[in-house]
Amino acid sequence: MMYGWTGNILRVDLTTGTTTVEPLDRDKAKNYIGGRGLGVKYLYDEIDPAVDALSPQNKLLFVTGPLTGTGAPGANRYVVVTKSPLTGCIANSTAAGDFACTMKYAGYDLIILEGKSEKPVYLWIDDDRIELRDAAEIWGLDSEETIKAVQKATSLRAKVACIGPAGENLVRFACVMNDAGRAAGRSGVGAVMGSKNLKAVAVHGTKGVKVADRAGFYQAMDAAFKTLEYEYVEEFHQTGTPGVLSLVHEFGVLPTRNFSVGVNDFADKISGETLADTLSVRKRMGVACPGCPVACGRVTKISTGKFAGQGFGPEYETIGMFGSNCGVDDFEAIAAANFVCNRMGMDTISTGNSIASAMEMFEKGLIPESDIGFPLEFGDADAIVKLAQMTADREGFGDVLADGSYRMGEKYGTTDYFMGVKKQEFPSYDPRGLQGMGLGYATGPRGACHIRGEAQDLDLYGVMNWRLTADRGLEVLDPLRSDDKPPLVKDVQDWFTMIDSCGMCNFMFFLMVDEDQMRQLIETATGVDMGGYEGFMRTGERVFNIETLFNRRAGITNEWDTLPKRMLETPMPAGPAKGQVVRLAEMLPEYYELRGWDDNGNISDAKREELGLA
Repeated sequence: MMYGWTGNILRVDLTTGTTTVEPLDRDKAKNYIGGRGLGVKYLYDEIDPAVDALSPQNKLLFVTGPLTGTGAPGANRYVVVTKSPLTGCIANSTAAGDFACTMKYAGYDLIILEGKSEKPVYLWIDDDRIELRDAAEIWGLDSEETIKAVQKATSLRAKVACIGPAGENLVRFACVMNDAGRAAGRSGVGAVMGSKNLKAVAVHGTKGVKVADRAGFYQAMDAAFKTLEYEYVEEFHQTGTPGVLSLVHEFGVLPTRNFSVGVNDFADKISGETLADTLSVRKRMGVACPGCPVACGRVTKISTGKFAGQGFGPEYETIGMFGSNCGVDDFEAIAAANFVCNRMGMDTISTGNSIASAMEMFEKGLIPESDIGFPLEFGDADAIVKLAQMTADREGFGDVLADGSYRMGEKYGTTDYFMGVKKQEFPSYDPRGLQGMGLGYATGPRGACHIRGEAQDLDLYGVMNWRLTADRGLEVLDPLRSDDKPPLVKDVQDWFTMIDSCGMCNFMFFLMVDEDQMRQLIETATGVDMGGYEGFMRTGERVFNIETLFNRRAGITNEWDTLPKRMLETPMPAGPAKGQVVRLAEMLPEYYELRGWDDNGNISDAKREELGLA
């Protein structure tokens, strides 16, 4: 018997319509934990990373962690793992909500989806009863309509993860959406789901999760909750992630006009405080995922006018991309663009960033008005909402945007206005004023990302009370300093890999749980000895390295470990980070050395042997 893990894998062959239940490999579980780690290990072993991401040969994995559904703080996440159609790299997109816990309660650690159905279908899991059902009548519905329709056809208690029209139309940054407006949001996992003609996965489970040491587990949970940083939790209650915007602007790294500058004169109009005072349905109080004390989610409503509507969000990243990065200060338009993306099932970061890139390219005369259908200028509030819908539908110029801004740049002769890494668009932090963020962006296995090793926490928050700061004799980190960042970036990448693998929310890192508490939670839940702090971090390192091996086998060399020319060569023109560029060339060699990689970013034989990698 396994504890923490259910010990079961559900394998679904969409080509033949057959399903089988297999035992979870215990060694893989011990060495890769779950979620992001276990998912990449199974994917690495089962597919050729060089396959076309939208072909039937690619596989799509839904993976929970051993803490998911146990009641541990913030342990409510699953990870969708596949090869990305946007980047060609490993894709691992996490989402919170009830779906992940219910999947565990039904008795499955992983759902492996392979092949391609001849017609649209959805998967219905009711504990041990598993069915593939016809989805013809729900194909074309948006994510909210799909969830309601599937629940009506199965059980009102079912939890549903689905794609909207963007996934059906193979938008390269389509999401998988689930309850409470949550999304497995980046890298195009929804497009892979759409390529398989799979509309939804619905689950209902009643089995619960067993832990190895119940008394020890409750003691570890109690210790975690007692270390809660109530000051920061209260801030999230007040404003959610949009509250970060004012701080980012204060540091001079709020992306504005396609990352041309990091400050603007309208940040207060689109701040978290303004959102709470104007559009939030629940003033000063967020929506919580299961077992989460933070409650960072927002429900917003536009009561009247052309953008009237209601939905979840927008989050900070969405506001940064549709707002300041597009030069738009109209909060109702930003929220409306967010509602479109949520209903259509589309990553707001890549959508907003790609529109901003198109705005600059139009401004510079690189994209003709005849291709877009109208003048596309920074500050055009109507355009962000219209283009979001056109992108989801692949209508007109939206068909160009749907392939991402890197490919848009290729189409129009230059990728200089693509702001991202490995063909994935930057989130809402300009790395010229956050040197650790620049290194984190460049080296992230899934491309530009703020949550696969939250390097911005190093620069914006000084890693707060985390032991890595004290171990290196550091109290406050300088975001403009680069010489201290390589070891810190490496360690936060490995640390967040573990959070993603165990099934816990990233917010637990700086609000509550340190690495010793995390290790105790995993050990008491599973009964597996992690080998102390060193063993815990080595597991994270193992996962990060196998993701890199996947990319190398997919043809993604270290030449992609870089940043746009603007970040490396054009100094920030104004604000607190004025005059700064990312000093990547100074940081990357040390980072490679610390990782045990050669000058070409390849993992050494010694490091492979140390980590037990083939």
